Amino acid sequence: MPRILVTGGSGFLGGTVVDTLLSRGYLVVTTMRADRPNVSASQLTYAIVKDIAQLDAFDEAVQQNPPLDAVIHTASPFHYRIEDVKRDMLDPAVNGTVGVLQSIRKYAPSVKKVAITSSFAAMYNNVNKPVGSTYSEQDWNPVTWETALDPENAAGQAGYRTSKALAEKAAWEFMEKEKPGFTLTSLNPTLIFGPVAANTASLENLNTSNARFLDFITGKVKDKCPPTGSLFWVDVRDTALAHVLAIEKDEAAGKRYFLCASPFCNVDLVEIIAESFPKYKDLLPKGDALELGRYPGSGPPYKVDHSRSVNELGLKYRTLKESVEDTVKSIEVLLEKS
Repeated sequence: MPRILVTGGSGFLGGTVVDTLLSRGYLVVTTMRADRPNVSASQLTYAIVKDIAQLDAFDEAVQQNPPLDAVIHTASPFHYRIEDVKRDMLDPAVNGTVGVLQSIRKYAPSVKKVAITSSFAAMYNNVNKPVGSTYSEQDWNPVTWETALDPENAAGQAGYRTSKALAEKAAWEFMEKEKPGFTLTSLNPTLIFGPVAANTASLENLNTSNARFLDFITGKVKDKCPPTGSLFWVDVRDTALAHVLAIEKDEAAGKRYFLCASPFCNVDLVEIIAESFPKYKDLLPKGDALELGRYPGSGPPYKVDHSRSVNELGLKYRTLKESVEDTVKSIEVLLEKS
């Protein structure tokens, strides 16, 4: 059976990628240890990577015996605690992505396919994109290193978006320049919802994108629904499966895939939680308190074209209702532990 390296295997997405690979019978090496007591050591092993901001960070991890057949690179920072945008975001994202490609080229000639987690952030933020138009794989965030280092990008979502855009651009530039013996596929998910892994230790380890669900069901935002922020959503299980399909399907080579189920706003989440979990109704924002969580106009400002992921990868996206319900149920388990 093929042997796959997954970087960032303890993360929300990376852990789900590991589980998806294991369920399909792959032998998996991952760079972050996580508790999976029912998985044998012959099927799941671990490699140490100290600092992904260093270009040689993955040199040892890619040298495996038996050798690797493919690599899925999910490791990248996703947080808004940014003091220095270059140190905290750009270097880990860009060097981590280019570094793993470099290490594979030098030390893992057996690897034939590589899939990297990019982001909708690498597609977003084009000032020439008119409201009402459609996002697809053709879209690119126009950021450059110069604009990324502008002081206005020193914090928050701007730092994250620029890091993902520059990392993906650097990956494709590497492929064009170096022409390695492996193919590259990039996966560009939007905001990722979905159930928290059973081995998540506590609420403190809850991933950033799911934190809004905890805020809703604990009443933290009862008096003021927060703005939605991101435009679109996708379930973590569909996103993980897309990464696996990207290394299984030859037609995915050299392509990027926009992973998105549909547009959404926070009011949609509140309404689903209220309907599916009546016990939380009194903790959810109502009436005027919902205003900030609505779409800025009469509906979604942009449309979605995810036909490439559906037609070529064979994805069938989960509904928002299913994803919200499963996410809330998984967070309830964490609340019971705490």
